[in-house]
Order: sequence, then C-alpha cells, then structure tokens
Amino acid sequence: MKKLLLLLSLAALLLTTRAVPSAQRGPVAPPPGRIVSLVPATTEMLYAMGAGSRVVGVGTYDRYPPEVDKLPRLGGLLDPNIEQLIAIRPDLVIVYDTQTELRRQLERAGIPMWGYSTKGLSDVTATIKSLGDRIGMAAQANAAATGIDARLQAVRTRVAKLPRPKTLLIFGREPGSLRGMNASGGYGFLHDLVELAGGVDVLGDIKQAAVSMSSEMVLARAPDVIIELHYGEAWPPAKIESERRVWSALPSVPAVRNGRVTLLTGDEFVVPGPRVPLAAERLAAVLHPESSR
Repeated sequence: MKKLLLLLSLAALLLTTRAVPSAQRGPVAPPPGRIVSLVPATTEMLYAMGAGSRVVGVGTYDRYPPEVDKLPRLGGLLDPNIEQLIAIRPDLVIVYDTQTELRRQLERAGIPMWGYSTKGLSDVTATIKSLGDRIGMAAQANAAATGIDARLQAVRTRVAKLPRPKTLLIFGREPGSLRGMNASGGYGFLHDLVELAGGVDVLGDIKQAAVSMSSEMVLARAPDVIIELHYGEAWPPAKIESERRVWSALPSVPAVRNGRVTLLTGDEFVVPGPRVPLAAERLAAVLHPESSR
C-alpha cells in the first residue's frame, strides 16, 4: 500500500501544473518560526537554506536530510493528517497547490500556508528563492540557488559537445516484467534533466510528464539508452541485475543490444529540490561515461 501511495503521489506531482505560490497572493506575513512542510522538495529546500531548525513537521515520504526522521509525520499529498497538523501549532504550512480540501481546512483554522507546484527544472531554484523570501531568508536561499545553478551548468558544459543518445527514462513498471511501464515524456523536470545531461528524450515529442509505455512503443522509439529510476532504499546488486535482465525480452532495441540499460536508485530523481544537480550528474555519467573520467 505504501508503494502504491508513493507512485500515486509521484504521478500527481509530475502532472501538476504550475501556479503562483500562495505567498505571492496576499500581504507578506512575518517570518514563521514553526514550519510544517508536507512536500519533500520544500523540506529539502528549507534545510538547504539553513532553516531546518524551524521545521516542526514533515510529510510521509520525506527522507532527506536524515534530521527529518526525528520529526512528526503528518501525511502527504493524498492523506494529510489535519488534526495532528493543527495540534502542532505551526506558523506556516507548505502544501501542494492541488490539496484544495486541506487548504480550505487550514484557512478555516487561520493557519498561514504556502502553495507548492512545479513545472520544470528551472522552477527548482525559482521556488527556493520564493520560499526564502516568504520565510525571511532571501539571502541564504539565493546563495543555495546559485550553488545549484552552478553545478547544473557544469554538467551542461561538460556534455555540450558530445553525441546525444536517444534516451528512454522509465520511472515505474511491474517488477519482473515490462508491463505497466511509465516513462518521462517531453514535459517536466525529469525531461529537462535528460536533456541537460546530454541525452535526447525519445518521448520528447509527447508533451506530457508521464507516458504509459508498451513494449511495442519501446520497439518503435528504438532508444539508444534506457535508464530506469527506482526510489527509496538502495537495491542489492543481484536485484538490480535481475531487473535489468527483464529487458532482454526486447533484443532488437539498440539500448538492449548494446548493453546500455541502467537502473538507478535514489530519491534525488523524484524530489525536484536541492539535490537535482546530483541527479543530473548521475544521468550524465550513464549517458556519457567518458565525460566523468
């Protein structure tokens, strides 16, 4: 059930359209001292700008930094715990902009909120800056954003003159089979990461964040590289190899034929926050191993 909720939350996040943060819709409030963040990306942003000591509650799927393990878990996109949240007495609650019912409940309780949404990779640093402004840490947030941009630019520069392989980025499928595949289309931060890391998104012409794939579609698109993303705990090598061998069912696909199917584990691929440079670096190392030597 937890895995299902995670996948549903990921799909909802990938499909969210950009909206103006709530902090920009009314008068600027005093800097909050007690912050609840139900969004893993903004939790990481708060810690990255040095506001971790103000965080008093997080969402179900927050994993980073390790300090969040000591904080109350207050639900997520689909199952926020409004009673426990109110009992914590926060000065600010960060919610997904799509959580309309939770937003109504917080408004009735008189609790200030800040709505989060994302569209693409560029929104990561824009959101950090906006959140920093809201909590009175603009300088620290700008510094964090500058560091992220510098690392992303370093990856972009390193692969700029290298060949760009056609890349299929899979972020979900049934274990042990090629059924139920979901892939990154030509919209969203995962698509942007593939392009920045030196690949050509093989589904770039489909302007969706998530595309349901079949084996026939993989054969038709003929990717040079297939990268699978898996979240949560790191997999043992035997499990990675077992799942990688599933792709041997499609031997005519260039990526399979040439041994260019890679499975990567790490939450940095699902959380569009301060660790996106790490995601870009890992993707670049797969797409262009020669560039990381």
